[in-house]
Amino acid sequence: MKRYILLILITGISVIVYGQNERKFVRDGNKLFMEAVKDTTRLDTLKFSQAEEEYRKALNKRPGHEKWDFNLADALYKQMRFEEAEQKFNELEEKLETPQEKARALHNMGNSQLMQQKIDESIESYKEALRKNPNDLDTKYNLAYAQMLKNQQQKQQQQNKDQDKNQDQQNQDQQNNQDQQNQDKQDNQDQQNKQDQQNQQNQQNKQDQQNQQQQQQQQPQPKISKQDAEQLLQALQNDERDIQEKVKKEKAARAKKIKTEKEW
Repeated sequence: MKRYILLILITGISVIVYGQNERKFVRDGNKLFMEAVKDTTRLDTLKFSQAEEEYRKALNKRPGHEKWDFNLADALYKQMRFEEAEQKFNELEEKLETPQEKARALHNMGNSQLMQQKIDESIESYKEALRKNPNDLDTKYNLAYAQMLKNQQQKQQQQNKDQDKNQDQQNQDQQNNQDQQNQDKQDNQDQQNKQDQQNQQNQQNKQDQQNQQQQQQQQPQPKISKQDAEQLLQALQNDERDIQEKVKKEKAARAKKIKTEKEW
């Protein structure tokens, strides 16, 4: 009987010590965490990393403890490991029971998403947190800030779109101008080629004409025989004689007519 009681006492002491070791890890982690956040001039990632190790030691001995998991997620966030923190807060939101606790997890998940430039996702997380805790001013402020970033993003996207559109129009105008210049250049070249061909043709025609004249000049004049020359001369004399006889007759006729008219 005494042995049984002693065994129970030993077992009870072991459980207490076991629990004290877990809490010691958590207390050490909390101490390191608070020391790190106290210095606002810099981000002491080393202390946050050490705090993470203490929280993991505690969770190894007591897995699934929501508050310690929450502390672990905060330590990950402070180390700028936002993707891991987002996943941890998402898991916690599903485990936690009260609306206030769920709202806190959603709020921190929204912060993790916002730091990853997941603006749309962070807005939804903040909205869901406010559905569970409508009076949380911090969440309201963060939601307004995320919405402002969203508006700026949309405005920037529209400006980029307009700039791209203007750039495309400028490129198109430049291309059209270049095409027109190329076409004008081609037209001028075609006209010049046509003019050159015409000049060449004119030059060729002139050269052909000169060659023809030169050939004609170089051709020997046809010779006439003596007999033909005498016959041609006799024909010319006969024509001259006939012309003279005809002239004499005409003069005599006019003289006779004038004489007649005087007698009257």
